[in-house]
Amino acid sequence: MSINKAILVGNVGRDPDVRYLDKNVAVANFSLATTERGFTMQNGTQVPDRTEWHNIVAWRGLAELAEKYIKKGSQLYVEGKIQTRSWEKDGIKRYTTEIVADKIELLGRRSDRTESDVDTKVSESEKSVPPLLEDEDDLPF
Repeated sequence: MSINKAILVGNVGRDPDVRYLDKNVAVANFSLATTERGFTMQNGTQVPDRTEWHNIVAWRGLAELAEKYIKKGSQLYVEGKIQTRSWEKDGIKRYTTEIVADKIELLGRRSDRTESDVDTKVSESEKSVPPLLEDEDDLPF
């Protein structure tokens, strides 16, 4: 058994680049920064913050969400799988590692978002999941 899952919370570094491929399939690419806070060691040495940049790829409905609501500075929760791809340019093999998003959730204060952005949690599998029970009296415990 193996697991390939990344869970990130961070800030968008640039507006998403959204393209439409054959058959009108949307794909969005953007960067997400996650920051590990610095600290002071017992001997007084300061360890600075460390920021890691992640390349995010979103397809179809998630790409359309990105196009409408995500912009530079947006705080996001992203779930997805880590994927490395390669290509050749000028005779040199190049590699990149990306997070292919399965779920994106906009975070941050509501005042940072538009009124139509109230429910912006989207995942590729959400369409097939039945709604949760809302009445606690129906729970079996």
